[in-house]
Amino acid sequence: MNSTKVVNNFIWRFFERCGAQGVTFIVSIVLARLLDPSVYGTIALVTIFTTIMQVFVDSGMGNALIQKKDADDLDFSSVFWFNLIMCFTLYILMFLSAPLIASFYEMPELTPVVRVLSLILVISGVKNVQQAYVSRNMLFKKFFFSTLGGTVGAAVVGITLAYLGFGVWALVAQMLFNTTVDTIILWITVEWRPGKQFSFERLKGLFSYGWKLLLSALIDTIYGDIRQLIIGKVYSKEDLAFYNQGDKFPKLIVANINSSIDSVLLPTMSKAQDDKNAVRSMTRRSIKTSTYIMMPLMAGLAVCAESLISLIMTDKWLPCVPFLRIFCFTYAFWPIHTANLNAIKAMGRSDLFLKLEVVKKIVGTIALLSTMWISPLAMAYSMLATSVLGQMINSWPNKKLMDYSYLEQVKDMLPQICLSLLMGAIVYCVRFLGLNNIATLSIQVPLGAAIYILLSMLFHIDSFEYLITTVDHLLGGKKGV
Repeated sequence: MNSTKVVNNFIWRFFERCGAQGVTFIVSIVLARLLDPSVYGTIALVTIFTTIMQVFVDSGMGNALIQKKDADDLDFSSVFWFNLIMCFTLYILMFLSAPLIASFYEMPELTPVVRVLSLILVISGVKNVQQAYVSRNMLFKKFFFSTLGGTVGAAVVGITLAYLGFGVWALVAQMLFNTTVDTIILWITVEWRPGKQFSFERLKGLFSYGWKLLLSALIDTIYGDIRQLIIGKVYSKEDLAFYNQGDKFPKLIVANINSSIDSVLLPTMSKAQDDKNAVRSMTRRSIKTSTYIMMPLMAGLAVCAESLISLIMTDKWLPCVPFLRIFCFTYAFWPIHTANLNAIKAMGRSDLFLKLEVVKKIVGTIALLSTMWISPLAMAYSMLATSVLGQMINSWPNKKLMDYSYLEQVKDMLPQICLSLLMGAIVYCVRFLGLNNIATLSIQVPLGAAIYILLSMLFHIDSFEYLITTVDHLLGGKKGV
């Protein structure tokens, strides 16, 4: 595939993620000031369940459509109708289960919240195949307009309702509005429409690949959310809110880059799945470039956390700072997971993908059971430890599949890690000047960026030079048009 097209699609996807998450970030700050931590704890509990249900919509069949070499309209239509039936079934399940969830957490107010928020499942079912069509055909510009339209409108709705005193319903309305408008815009801008056709045979073929990814995603999502379920039950809503907010900020940054890479990498690798060297080259470039961008952002956020949270969310949210720092180091390595797993998926080895998930979750569950009665902070540290082990597990098959071992991957990441740690150490020292939060951040942010770029130039970091060359190429191409 043309490398310029790949980079252009990555940029569109990246801009879409940055725009959407940027608006979400600003809205979350405003809402955090308007709402109490207990309100966020309530909505965090509900979204855990809807997120798990959402896996059935977003994973498996959509990825199968992207990966299949000769997917046609019959494949897409079959998956669309299947998804629609599945989503209505899941919504009915959530509607009937709402009182049980509320009873388990001894929070009667959860019942109507679960029933209303679960409508997201039905809306997502209408959108899912359109998303797969956009990804398969590398039309990521479509995502830019649909996502931003939904996010900006939802921001207005959420802030207005929170200001008027609607509490948890402000967050519910914000999420529903976002998904609905996103879906409507995507249907308007994408030409594909489901036909009046359905094939169990085609669905069976796609399912043979997709069910392993679906089960893997389900295991991963339940495992990822089980900590919050436990905190909500064993500890307080405030503890859950602090854990959730500490998780949210680094994930917000990482998701922009990681989802952009993930969206573009799988269809690109799938087209080259028979060329082991090409897949290896893409995987290596993805790891080197993404860690070059991700590492300094996470290191910088970790060292600036206390001043940043106090300034933008007020001191009532300072208990989330330790969680935020732990998750910064946890998510810094997400792109390595993404690159390795996409290579495995692209080469059609969904069986290996599932086996890796099972092994990782066994290790993670042991760590979780060992820390759940200690404290929420201990549970967060266990996630960091298992994330590091997960890197090694995810990379293991790629030593054989494409001759790219974990040791080689570490060597490719090492320059970025060293530069980020050095930059973070220098920037952290600014705190000892005793300045106020605004002055401290005004020095730390530009100083960190300057140090990282200067060190990259001084040591001729490969990823820095690659990014500069790519940007120059793109700008030069535009000028020549």
